[in-house]
Amino acid sequence: MSAYGHTAGVIDRAIDNALAEKRLVGAVVVVAQGGDTFYRRAAGLADREAGRPMAFNTLFRLASVSKPIVSTAALALMAKGRMQLEDPITRWLPHFRPRLADGTTPLMTLRHLMTHTAGLSYRFFQPEGGFYAQSAVSDGMDEASVSLQENVRRIACAPLLTPPGEAWRYSIATDVLGAAIEQASGLPLAQAVKKWVTGPLAMTDTDFLAVDPARLAAAYADHPGEPRRLRQPDHLPFIDGSAGFHLSPARALDPLAYASGGAGMVGSAEDFLRLLEALRQGGAPVLPTDWVTAFTSNQIGDLPMPFWPGRGFGLGITVLKDPIAAQTLESVGTWRMGGTYGHSWFVDPVRQLSVVAFTNTALEGMSGAFVGEICQAVYAATGAMQCA
Repeated sequence: MSAYGHTAGVIDRAIDNALAEKRLVGAVVVVAQGGDTFYRRAAGLADREAGRPMAFNTLFRLASVSKPIVSTAALALMAKGRMQLEDPITRWLPHFRPRLADGTTPLMTLRHLMTHTAGLSYRFFQPEGGFYAQSAVSDGMDEASVSLQENVRRIACAPLLTPPGEAWRYSIATDVLGAAIEQASGLPLAQAVKKWVTGPLAMTDTDFLAVDPARLAAAYADHPGEPRRLRQPDHLPFIDGSAGFHLSPARALDPLAYASGGAGMVGSAEDFLRLLEALRQGGAPVLPTDWVTAFTSNQIGDLPMPFWPGRGFGLGITVLKDPIAAQTLESVGTWRMGGTYGHSWFVDPVRQLSVVAFTNTALEGMSGAFVGEICQAVYAATGAMQCA
């Protein structure tokens, strides 16, 4: 199902081409403009081997799409005075005192965590045998049986890359933020997120476990010829010289897996669109408008962002500063992120656009050609010319 006017055909073609070229196995794409659904389509297969078609309520392993959900929960607590952006992390996690290479222990705040300027890293960015591997840190997507508290302890044992506030590095900071949310709310992270975010927005498909295993998409990975089904566990290369992604597709069904604020949630495309649209329209019923403004405004000045030229970072999401540097016709101020298992999304407040493109194919759906193609198609369908 698609077609909200003949202009939607350009989006259909982008999806159809990716499926026909066997770059994707399946996708759900939903576009809202001006508060109304402009386009929605479930295409391809949720499970190729079982012949199960993609459906609007298919559940996906969200990976980093978890981050804006958990960040919203933190901001909701801040809006109610339960936490503060400038709180030292030790207020909530007294034993979280990672050191710099020179052995000193710097001040780290919740703001540093939310802006990814805390000096932390991700295991998948480091070489095999790097310091996160040496400390057995989980990135939140593997099959480690570690608890959230133990994983945070291990993170604190590894050295910081830089003093907090001095550099932007995409990192496991949102997992540490999740542990702080637990202390500030007095609730397990899953319950805190439900109370402050997914519950008020009726995001009934979104949790740290698949709410209906029968609706969970199978997971696939880029492979010559056609995507291959992910093994249990599996490993995907990332950037040259890095350890890459250690993935456990079964984690979405494991009630003992720790609640990873940065990578551990499961949900549907239309559920996530509810959050994006609520934030785009001012934040009710989860956040006051001034907190949405802080969330979606660049908070890191001119710090360079590897992999995202022309963009800054808010309190958990990228924010477009320079469309030319980013090679995009998205409007200045557009928020955008993605997820390892094959997802991209963006919100263009100027054009009143919210776009969710969830796929079951890593890494094509996160960082492959499809991301630019679907963006270009959306802008073509809604009146713009192109988007790289």
